[in-house]
Amino acid sequence: MADRECPLEAVPLPAEVRESLAELELELSEGDITQKGYEKKRAKLLARYIPLIQGVDPSLQAENRIPGPSQTTTTVPKQQKPRPTNSRDERFRSDVHTEAVQAALAKYKERKMPMPSKRRSVLVHSSVETYTPPDTSSASEDEGSLRRPGRLASTSLQSHSNVEPWLDRVIQGSSTSSSASSTSSHPGGRPAATLAGSAAHAHIADLHSAPPDVTTGLVEHSHCERPQLASVRGVPRGYSGSILETAGGVPVNSRVSSKIQQLLNTLKRPKRPPLKEFFVDDFEELLEVQQPDPNQPKPEGSQMVVLKGEPLALGTPWPPSLLAALQQWGTTQPKAPCLTALDTTGKAVYTLTYGKLWSRSLKLAYTLLNKLTSKNEPLLKPGDRVALVFPNSDPVMFMVAFYGCLLAELVPVPIEVPLTRKDAGSQQVGFLLGSCGVTLALTTDACQKGLPKAQTGEVATFKGWPPLAWLVVDGKHLTKPPKDWHPLAQDMGAETAYIEYKTSKEGSTVGVTVSHASLLAQCRALTQACGYSEAETLTNVLDFKRDAGLWHGVLTSVMNRMHVISIPYALMKVNPLSWIQKVCSYKARAALVKSRDMHWSLLAQRGQRDVSLSSLRMLIVADGANPWSISSCDAFLNVFQSRGLRPEVICPCASSPEALTVAIRRPPDLGGPPPRKAVLSMNGLSYGVIRVDTEEKLSVLTVQDVGQVMPGANVCVVKVEGTPYLCKTDEVGEICVNSSATGAGYYGLLGITKNIFETIPVTAGGVPVSDGPFTRTGLLGFVGPDNLVFVVGKLDGLMVVGVRRHNADDIVATALAVEPMKFVYRGRIAVFSVTVLHDDRIVLVAEQRPDASEEDSFQWMSRVLQAIDSIHQVGVYCLALVPANTLPKAPLGGIHISETKQRFLEGMLHPCNVLMCPHTCVTNLPKPRQKQPEVGPASMIVGNLVAGKRIAQASGRELAHLEDSDQARKFLFLPDVLQWRAHTTPDHPLFLLLNAKGTVTSTATCIQLHKKAERVAAALMEKARVSAGDHVALVYPPGVDLIAAFYGCLYCGCVPVTVRPPHPQNLATTLPTVKMIVEAIMRLLKSKEAAAAVDVRTWPTILDTDDIPKKKVASIFRPPSPDVLAYLDFSVSTTGILAGVKMSHAATSALCRSIKLQCELYPSRQIAICLDPYCGLGFALWCLCSVYSGHQSVLVPPLELESNVSLWLSAVSQYKARVTFCSYSVMEMCTKGLGAQTGVLRMKGVNLSCVRTCMVVAEERPRIALTQSFSKLFKDLGLPARAVSTTFGCRVNVAICLQGTAGPDPTTVYVDMRALRHDRVRLVERGSPHSLPLTESGKILPGVKVIIAHTETKGPLGDSHLGEIWVSSPHNATGYYTVYGEESLHADHFSARLSFGDTQTIWARTGYLGFLRRTELTDASGERHDALYVVGSLDETLELRGMRYHPIDIETSVIRAHRSIAECAVFTWTNLLVVVVELDGLEQDALDLVALVTNVVLEEHHLVVGVVVIVDPGVIPINSRGEKQRMHLRDGFLADQLDPIYVAYNM
Repeated sequence: MADRECPLEAVPLPAEVRESLAELELELSEGDITQKGYEKKRAKLLARYIPLIQGVDPSLQAENRIPGPSQTTTTVPKQQKPRPTNSRDERFRSDVHTEAVQAALAKYKERKMPMPSKRRSVLVHSSVETYTPPDTSSASEDEGSLRRPGRLASTSLQSHSNVEPWLDRVIQGSSTSSSASSTSSHPGGRPAATLAGSAAHAHIADLHSAPPDVTTGLVEHSHCERPQLASVRGVPRGYSGSILETAGGVPVNSRVSSKIQQLLNTLKRPKRPPLKEFFVDDFEELLEVQQPDPNQPKPEGSQMVVLKGEPLALGTPWPPSLLAALQQWGTTQPKAPCLTALDTTGKAVYTLTYGKLWSRSLKLAYTLLNKLTSKNEPLLKPGDRVALVFPNSDPVMFMVAFYGCLLAELVPVPIEVPLTRKDAGSQQVGFLLGSCGVTLALTTDACQKGLPKAQTGEVATFKGWPPLAWLVVDGKHLTKPPKDWHPLAQDMGAETAYIEYKTSKEGSTVGVTVSHASLLAQCRALTQACGYSEAETLTNVLDFKRDAGLWHGVLTSVMNRMHVISIPYALMKVNPLSWIQKVCSYKARAALVKSRDMHWSLLAQRGQRDVSLSSLRMLIVADGANPWSISSCDAFLNVFQSRGLRPEVICPCASSPEALTVAIRRPPDLGGPPPRKAVLSMNGLSYGVIRVDTEEKLSVLTVQDVGQVMPGANVCVVKVEGTPYLCKTDEVGEICVNSSATGAGYYGLLGITKNIFETIPVTAGGVPVSDGPFTRTGLLGFVGPDNLVFVVGKLDGLMVVGVRRHNADDIVATALAVEPMKFVYRGRIAVFSVTVLHDDRIVLVAEQRPDASEEDSFQWMSRVLQAIDSIHQVGVYCLALVPANTLPKAPLGGIHISETKQRFLEGMLHPCNVLMCPHTCVTNLPKPRQKQPEVGPASMIVGNLVAGKRIAQASGRELAHLEDSDQARKFLFLPDVLQWRAHTTPDHPLFLLLNAKGTVTSTATCIQLHKKAERVAAALMEKARVSAGDHVALVYPPGVDLIAAFYGCLYCGCVPVTVRPPHPQNLATTLPTVKMIVEAIMRLLKSKEAAAAVDVRTWPTILDTDDIPKKKVASIFRPPSPDVLAYLDFSVSTTGILAGVKMSHAATSALCRSIKLQCELYPSRQIAICLDPYCGLGFALWCLCSVYSGHQSVLVPPLELESNVSLWLSAVSQYKARVTFCSYSVMEMCTKGLGAQTGVLRMKGVNLSCVRTCMVVAEERPRIALTQSFSKLFKDLGLPARAVSTTFGCRVNVAICLQGTAGPDPTTVYVDMRALRHDRVRLVERGSPHSLPLTESGKILPGVKVIIAHTETKGPLGDSHLGEIWVSSPHNATGYYTVYGEESLHADHFSARLSFGDTQTIWARTGYLGFLRRTELTDASGERHDALYVVGSLDETLELRGMRYHPIDIETSVIRAHRSIAECAVFTWTNLLVVVVELDGLEQDALDLVALVTNVVLEEHHLVVGVVVIVDPGVIPINSRGEKQRMHLRDGFLADQLDPIYVAYNM
């Protein structure tokens, strides 16, 4: 950057060119002109001079020698080089502060921070008004991607760093070069020392090396290590560098995992000192509470005394009221000028005289009272409120309207002109108008024409506004009053004169009422304090509708017959010097400005040699209460002292809507003491203590006094929270005023009014300090030497983090001091706090310039975080950059903070860059849970006995009593059953298969099925030469052939395995699974569909059953004993593990018998099945049950629903099925796909009243929300309310619970989610906080026994205790069939014994957590019914912070966080919680989700999210049962296969 700093004095540019350049510069910095427009106009201006100024950055054409603040503030020697003015906002500028920030940043060692990664389409994030192509493209270079043509021109100066490669470069530690300051560096080494002389510039560190670390502590603070939190633990042993391993031990060397590694390295050192104690958070969960630091500064001064202002002068002849003054001047001095209005070129368009003001106001008052009627009644009566809607460029009409209302005894409510139906904050203004009962709005002709119109041509109704009548107050619309008409208006004292609107911190708009008495007192006090005299001239740049602009420029001016020159905001934007020129040309004695106006005029003042400010006796700085106004005042004085500006003329003042003017500095001739400055320690201020800073030059706040208390007022400073005790002299508190000139209250809000307007300050002993009530001003400050008032901030900008207080303005100033500022717009930064987990969290939002690259912005963001951390010692929770011109604007420039906050919380901000730092900021998480030494199983049982609790065990009905053992023996082998049925009822139909159109494509009677099976068996024996006990894989689509092939295998003694055919669309992923199963299994039966896609040589023998000859088997194989293996059931668990279980003949028939008894199945029944036939209960229902029980099964393959959603329900209705089974994915398809079509289905005759039970086959916690919405939706089609229920099975036992046809309805309980994390069940009421509904998973099947065992000690648990569900039943599987021979590992899954109590029974461990609870209901046998509640799979749970979380609970919270979140899945990776979210919306909105997801997981689960990944809909893999495959997702993420829209790494 050194070449940019060369002096410009060598090139003399004409003054007017320089002025135009300065204006351009200003427009750009305020965001009023796009970067492109700026460059175009600048090039045009400089075209003639270009050869002269080669090598100089044109953006520095403006004056670049603004001297720093005057010597009093500067505690650091000034820098030698002139600093470019466009570096940042002068309002917030203080050289001390800038140097502090840079010194702080220099302390940081540059450590790596993972950059978020973004998809290319998201980078093209155009702003509302500008579109410049991004300088990054996400195709990585090594793929040899071509850059898009047409982008080179616009980005020729940028280095073409493509997104992905520079991510890698950042990780390797090299640095990308950029044309501005190209630095060479070596991977892993430090950036080469190209910045040797950089201390002379404002650039400290190499701006282009890898992003520095945000979470390292500063050198100065000694860090005590906190006990390592689980979420911040380092990387487990055995992981090195960026090579990580997946769960299966496969090395993953991907960009993602190295990013995570970086994140872990960044998080290794806990950030803040340890916090010792707790407070109890409404419930039993403990949040850490920040303990006072023993070394924190405490106030030591004596208690302050109330400060009394000088008395209001009595001798002067004041007019009895403001209207009396108006009448006096209007009649005695009608020609005297009252107000001059200017247009945007600075020409005076109209001067209103006092005579005209009086006559027009009278005319308006008469019209309002006499000419407006509704239903023959006058529309308005005295005391009614009227809205004044006037643009900022028309002070004349506003003044007439304001005084017209006062004369008519109406209450004016001035508001901003609504520009669109969706203005920021407009709804709140509507609320104010509604609560004030406003029915009429006054406006000008021009303004009325510009308002948005409805179809009828009337003014549109704005969102949230009451219906209004609009009256145009231009002369031709008014009626002249008769000669004898006089307004009634007397001096009405306590009656309300006008209402001024105020927007609070939360964004709500309230109206402050000001009485006639206060109005008069305010005018008198201002006249006395400012020494106004008759016929003086005042220039006013402020908004004349409210605040100081109204008090000085509309009210006090009339009291003193002054002449006001009103300068509109639009003119200031075009010509920032206009107010100075007007002071000069009108020889104004007083001027009313904000520090912003002084700053703007500084930028534009080059070459204006002829202006003189010598006529000014007072330059009132209305926002003197902003602590950063001092730099504008000092810089302004430095430049304009040579043009006649006297130092004592600058008079900062402090005001608030509630107390009106609080304090104002007086020039010495009015008896003011000399001005003072205080250099305060930021650290002291954050504890509310005033410490004049000596040792630490870095973090200081320099404030100037805002003068003395107003005449006739008393002022004191009270504690901000709680009882209003007086502060000590060295303590910061809220300034309170007791005077006759303050507001009276908030209109219609008695409660808050009492708090704010009727505060009684008390001494430490509790004694009130005065009789009269005080008004709280919302200003934070203290009383300094000479009784001068100092303000250090506003209550609205106060953010209390932990025990320390920070001011939004201070944080903005620190952000603005971070060089280089060229990536964001200076005037467009918002800072506010949001409450997350019971504490304020700081959010900083800025507008990014369109030409800033990702890398630059990220760099700037990370430096801002460090600067704020070191100067304020506070972490920023979220830093977001939004595209240019997208933040909501306040009426007169600046950002609408509360609206920005609202958008942030609603996920409507649409940022283009986000950096969240919850790991660093959130220090009040509950302590990680320490595992207590376990209570032994014996003491558990004894404890339960003593407590009178029964051991949690339950069983289904006894099988023995239910049917004769004779039949059970006969039906022991399914092949026998099929032959018996083929013999006794040959033509009884068993199966009907439907296609998508609902037509029957194939059927099978008992005899047909038997014959098909025989053919398959013959083919197997002859062609494939299998022998008994061989394994045969059946690769079939769902259908009757699959069932026939299954029985064919049994007929010849082979062991069948059903395998889902590979999906033609994604063969790459499904074929390996098929092959994995098949490799363990020798033979392969299959149908034509799957054959095309297979390399035959690597597979075992393949036998096609579509056209085998009709042959009979010589003899059907008869197993030697019932314990012989019948079939293998393979399924992929949700944790991604493929597991096959062995089912013996005995278990197979026992399973069928249990289901038959539970569902009352017999040959005359029809049931409808919409499930996949490959594993678990779905397979049993397709292939086994019908043959066993003889009922007819209507088979609906779920795949067919993709082309016809209503197929399943139509089939149920058509075949009048009493019992039907489906999966969650089917239910979800019906709910989503048929939600709006129930009427159409009813027309088609679909009727579900026949259904007794509709069971969802699942291996997970019941999804209550889904089953309930399904029930509600299809109630219209006759579905009985009690019909829908769920089943539960798992690998060790495919059917443990099934609702069946008899027995009590499933019950629902509500448990406390926080207790679940501690493995406890705590029942709570419905709707209580943190409650989680759990529904019973159906009734336990006949012959099944269930017990709840402790996961560690394997001892039995009591009723309503959470533990692992163990099951014992004749249809348990006999063991895993593992491909890799790891059977010994899982042996205890099938043969576990309790460690205490009944140690004989053999149990199978399901791997699911759940509990049993005895209910009040009775079951069929007359016993009390025991309900089994499944909480979730143990393998899926996440162990975080010593607690056990179920992913589904976190996912449910996340899905609720924003309407565009379609689906969500969470998993952990090296102790980081990763949340993957499917975005159902525009990619541009993706980044809104990052903060919302982080917030909701913190609030509801007390967990810090490590990585937020935003992906397209459908990326989260789901298996056929509708369960999320979280481990597949995790592997895909780490191997970088998800193609995410955005990945945010939370710091």
